[in-house]
Amino acid sequence: MDILVKAAQLVLALVILVTIHEFGHYAFARMFGVKVNRFYLFFNPWFSILKWNPMKGTLELFPHNSKDGGPDKAVKTWQVGKVHEPRADGKPTWRDTIYGLGWLPLGGYCDIAGMIDETKDASQLASEPQSWEFRSKPAWQRLLVMVAGVLLNFVLAIIIYIGIAFHWGDDVIPYQAMTEGMDFSEEMEAAGFRSGDRLLSVDGRPLDAKDYAAGWEMIQPGARVGVLRDGEETTVVVSDELVKAMATKGKDYHPMGMRVPVVVAKLLPGEGAAEAGLQPGDRILKVGTDTTPAITEFLPALQSAKGREATMLVRHADGNEEAMSVKVNEGGKIGIQMLSPLEIFERETVHYSLLSAIPRGWEIGTTQLKTYVSSLGLLFSKEGAQNLGGFGTLGDLFPKTWSWYSFWQITAFLSIILAFMNIIPIPGLDGGHTLFLLVEIITRRKPSDRFLEVANTVGFAVLLLLLVYANGNDIYRYILK
Repeated sequence: MDILVKAAQLVLALVILVTIHEFGHYAFARMFGVKVNRFYLFFNPWFSILKWNPMKGTLELFPHNSKDGGPDKAVKTWQVGKVHEPRADGKPTWRDTIYGLGWLPLGGYCDIAGMIDETKDASQLASEPQSWEFRSKPAWQRLLVMVAGVLLNFVLAIIIYIGIAFHWGDDVIPYQAMTEGMDFSEEMEAAGFRSGDRLLSVDGRPLDAKDYAAGWEMIQPGARVGVLRDGEETTVVVSDELVKAMATKGKDYHPMGMRVPVVVAKLLPGEGAAEAGLQPGDRILKVGTDTTPAITEFLPALQSAKGREATMLVRHADGNEEAMSVKVNEGGKIGIQMLSPLEIFERETVHYSLLSAIPRGWEIGTTQLKTYVSSLGLLFSKEGAQNLGGFGTLGDLFPKTWSWYSFWQITAFLSIILAFMNIIPIPGLDGGHTLFLLVEIITRRKPSDRFLEVANTVGFAVLLLLLVYANGNDIYRYILK
């Protein structure tokens, strides 16, 4: 069930992101009078799941792609509208587009008439250009058609973040309220942090838990992180190797987390804590000779004392401290439920009106974009390449149980990733087409159709290799390793 829930969230996110991206190309093409032959969500090699032809008024179920250019053969065809004739003046309309749902969820496509892409080659454009074709339009119009998908993905992310701010607001525990400090991984401690440090600032700027970039900024090479350690302020200067060391870790790796004190919320009747007389609100400070300022020390201390009685130093709700003898069962438990961090630490809650949610959504979206762009350099290192993942890695971003808050947070971030990755100037991507158009605008010379065909073929092959490599990494990590 966990896998199904994650898969369902991933597919729904891809439906939203791909549809919006391809609609950007479609909308701008239609705005400039360019005919769009096909608009497909997901790819359809050999066959489609559904295909709607508004001009013929037909809806087809599982149509198989024709090999000779004739009509596709479908399992079932319904007449859902009347037959329309082309406009007398020859101008294309939305009805000239065939809309379909493919079965291979690797993306989608908008087949624009008169454009060389992964669906067409130069030989298919040997005839004289028509006024409604992409190649007949001015370069600036073709440029806008190309960047429209990226633009709409970024706009979508901003809109989602605005909606999150308006509906949920911000509800965080400020770093200043984390009185027990943080627990750090081995890599973070090797960089100079110590478990128990309270985070204060990064590069002289106070750390804000509402800042989406704070965690990334404090692990950058040369970052100066101010911490409170044993009552004194000190500065940790982050080494160059920290990010690379963290990149080799798996999906369950957490570089740091807040230290949560052991405060009793409820007691189970008949267990050691209840029999010893502990009460809700009591905080356990010691187990035997082990000091337990947080759960991370408490749980190992219980394991060391399992099956016997242990003397525990307890601070009651009234502030008085008492040594109590508590029986630890064979499972290393004493029968308590502990308070959550949200019940212990002060929280900062900010509610936004629709008007104030707009700048907050913009702030989050632009911050996430800057953070992602600044992290891309890691991709070209050995550690980053090893950590590259495919659809399995994307699915693991989503929680095991359905949460609309998490879903929209992750979908917005994936929309930013899709926008930026598509604008990278690799032939076969929107960025490749954009690069060639910019060269054409600057030099006033249009690249030949043959050059564009070869460039797109090479670029598409590179993208396929990256896709195979990324998903191969997933297979290695989840199955073989």
